[in-house]
Amino acid sequence: MNTSNILFDAPGPKAVVRHRVYTVLTILALVGFVLAVLLRLDRNGQLAYALWEPFVTPEYVQAIWGGLLDTLKMAFSAIIGALVFGLVFGVGKMSEHRWLRWPSWVVVEFFRAVPVLLMMIFLYFAYGLGKDAVLSSYWCVVIALTVYNGAVLAEVFRAGVLAVPRGQAEAAYAVGMRKAQVMNLVLLPQAVKIMLPSIISQCVVALKDTALGYYISSPGLTFVGKQIYGEFQNQVQVAIVITAIYVVVNLILSAIATWVQKRIVGEKKALAPTPFGITDADTGATQGGGRI
Repeated sequence: MNTSNILFDAPGPKAVVRHRVYTVLTILALVGFVLAVLLRLDRNGQLAYALWEPFVTPEYVQAIWGGLLDTLKMAFSAIIGALVFGLVFGVGKMSEHRWLRWPSWVVVEFFRAVPVLLMMIFLYFAYGLGKDAVLSSYWCVVIALTVYNGAVLAEVFRAGVLAVPRGQAEAAYAVGMRKAQVMNLVLLPQAVKIMLPSIISQCVVALKDTALGYYISSPGLTFVGKQIYGEFQNQVQVAIVITAIYVVVNLILSAIATWVQKRIVGEKKALAPTPFGITDADTGATQGGGRI
């Protein structure tokens, strides 16, 4: 039996025609929007070759590539730090001990509330300037992204653990496991599967927020873009190219993360209802009392 129609009715001939019409109209609207933008740019002289030349000049292409590598390094460092930060404080917020639970709650709520750009600025002017500077602008961005995204992930971890059925923990306690064993061996492995979509989303957020390092002259794509439009006065062209690079990188990151999620969680397939006593080919089970 076909399983594709279990959750919704298959569209009829009229609905199929409507969907095709909507698709064509949407494509035409998008094409019209792009043409309107190009005409607007052309009227304002923004399509002149001199303004786009840096993006095909090897010297500037190499600089953009270096900025992209710096951006990826900052994002990777921040994501790893945020995962550790989120796990520690997420578990801390679930502790039965007040001396651990309340400080964890304060830390998480504070860093969730502070705008990440203000955190970068504070770290830069407090620890990144002067003779006594202990942080470069690079690490100001990484630390700010770590604590902000870590605070968000702490709530994600807590919600994921609480989403695991209570019977799992009760069964673990029943066989003699300690609290740490229950958390590490039973709850967290199951919670990670629940949390993966949110973790993937937060990784994309961390990568995009590296662009805020532009304000404190941190190395990265936006900093390289600032140098290019400072020389060529082509802010529109730089914004378009840098945005396109961010979009492509985020799409690649999302694709990789989704692939990892499928490898860890697997894809759940809906089972088609089968007549009584007929074996389901996918599961090898017989409905109505056969082999399981």
